[in-house]
Amino acid sequence: MIVRSLDEISGTDRDVQGEGWRSRRFLLRDDGLGFSLTDTTVAAGTEMEIEYRHHLEACYCLDGDAEITDLATGQRHVINPGTVYALDQHDRHRLHVARDLRLICVFSPALTGGETHDASG
Repeated sequence: MIVRSLDEISGTDRDVQGEGWRSRRFLLRDDGLGFSLTDTTVAAGTEMEIEYRHHLEACYCLDGDAEITDLATGQRHVINPGTVYALDQHDRHRLHVARDLRLICVFSPALTGGETHDASG
């Protein structure tokens, strides 16, 4: 059984940050479950263009307000508490955060731990 608290992983190598975002990674590849689970925050005013070429991702919004745009179709979606979005086709997207966002995210295959966003996804 794996039991971890947010306080326990904050400030460790499971706490990964970038410009405008922070991902606290509860479950990683080495945990052996085949997926990752993160508590991710994105600051208001942040706009990110992202594509995960190596992972599928589902995000459940706990707090905040944002808009996500599918860059292939131009379709826009409002993200607010109680909304889930899933990037099931390695979707290249833009996330624009209006109010500090808090998401619970699941990645498949599992993250190794140190991944960050770059030009290649």
